[in-house]
Amino acid sequence: TARRQISVSARCLQAVQPATPAPKGSNGSSGSRAGRAGKALLKYAALGTLCGVGYVSYALWRETNPREQQPQTATFPNGSRRKTIVVLGSGWGSVSLLKSLDTTQYNVVVVSPRNYFLFTPLLPSTPVGTVELKSIIEPVRSIARRAAGEVKYYEAEALSVDTGAKTVHVKSVSEENDYETDLAYDYLVVGVGAQPTTFGIPGVAQYSSFLKEIPDAQDIRLKIMNSIEKAALLPKDDPERERLLSFVVVGGGPTGAEFAAELRDYVNQDLSKWMPALSKEIKISLVEATPHILAMFDKSLIEYSQELFKKGKIDLKLKTAVKEVDATTIYAENRDTHTIEKIPYGVLVWATGNAPRPVSKDLMQSLGPEKQNSRRGLVINDRMELAGAEGSIYAIGDCAFYPGLFPTAQVAHQEGHYLATVFEKLHRIDQLKFANETAQDASRVQQNNAKIDKINKKIDKFHYHHYGSLAYIGNEQAIADVSFNGYSHKSAGAVTFLFWKSAYLGMCVSLRNKVLVALDWAKVWFIGRDSSV
Repeated sequence: TARRQISVSARCLQAVQPATPAPKGSNGSSGSRAGRAGKALLKYAALGTLCGVGYVSYALWRETNPREQQPQTATFPNGSRRKTIVVLGSGWGSVSLLKSLDTTQYNVVVVSPRNYFLFTPLLPSTPVGTVELKSIIEPVRSIARRAAGEVKYYEAEALSVDTGAKTVHVKSVSEENDYETDLAYDYLVVGVGAQPTTFGIPGVAQYSSFLKEIPDAQDIRLKIMNSIEKAALLPKDDPERERLLSFVVVGGGPTGAEFAAELRDYVNQDLSKWMPALSKEIKISLVEATPHILAMFDKSLIEYSQELFKKGKIDLKLKTAVKEVDATTIYAENRDTHTIEKIPYGVLVWATGNAPRPVSKDLMQSLGPEKQNSRRGLVINDRMELAGAEGSIYAIGDCAFYPGLFPTAQVAHQEGHYLATVFEKLHRIDQLKFANETAQDASRVQQNNAKIDKINKKIDKFHYHHYGSLAYIGNEQAIADVSFNGYSHKSAGAVTFLFWKSAYLGMCVSLRNKVLVALDWAKVWFIGRDSSV
């Protein structure tokens, strides 16, 4: 009875007390759903990060631990002769060819005095330390070792080509070894690039620094740092101090414009922290003989870039042609007023003009002016064949000339890929011809000849597809004029700068390069550029 009374009393007390609301999320409410969603998001983020790290780790391991290659042999298992392709150079065209070519179909030999591939679009970033030089190079042997078939590499310079004997005379670039030899070829691919030209202007070769190779970037960095340190020793009103702090870039193309922008970023973002007074005295000038910089871009993007340069206090000297250079002064003519302006400088960077290399000049001379009649480079046809040596010698990249094609990395890359498809078809033709030599059935020979004709018709002319142009213009801004499948887009600004970064990362030839460049950019963002020599 007592227990029954307690129970009744408890029920009555419960009935008169207000109901206590259940905590949110206790019975599948919105709080519970949000908590579960958050946990799921964290779980999938952790899983995605783990998968990403795993993929990158495996890809890097795969790059540094290549698979076994098929060795070079004189003949194929069926007895047919394996032809030899000799590739001169290690630039965009040559590397694109190596990456696209089935190297098991040929004995491939690469000859270059430079034992690495240089990612030239980021070269203007290196003199001021935005990107390290080691981050934008990839050893030729690494690229060659990842091919399916063995690729031999010789660190040597090609001196001459005997088109009759089909040999290339090469010389070792080692100072301790002047070894010279002749390499025989069935197909020769000339991808030696171009060298800077001075247009015959007095003093340019002696006093300016070019920006085309790794040593050029190192030389420019040394000169900039030395000029700054020397100027710091002089009084503020000393004319020599003003000269030393005047940096002049000649050439308003992508290389010159991007370097001027990188230099201004270094002064504004890094040097201003450590030498605030001196950094305000630095003057950067960009000299261009034409009315505009970055002439390959849309007019609106050119105007945007020039306005940004002016805001960044980069002195644009347009319609100004350099006539002479001495140890301290540039003498340039204004094409509007026809007056000569004296431009003092501490560092002069020459970033304009290309000229054929000695081996290209020798080859042009040996083939004669009837076939090789251009000063810009080796004349080729629409199948990359060298005029006067069709069927055996091809030329790609900056060393080659064909109307409508310009000396850019994009053109060279597509030429190399195209040439790989040509060699694949030529190999199939060779195999069919060998089959005809051993065939005893006339109908089989007829079928093979029909296949050969069909393959020959499939060797199309080279068609260049322009995917657009990119340029960095400073202050974390870039311009882009891109086109794809008929779609064209022009943009400028900070978002375009992120696109510029992602595009260049995607163009790097190896995952190693991608990782190193990304880390360099991150380092600059967090701790700045290195101001030491």
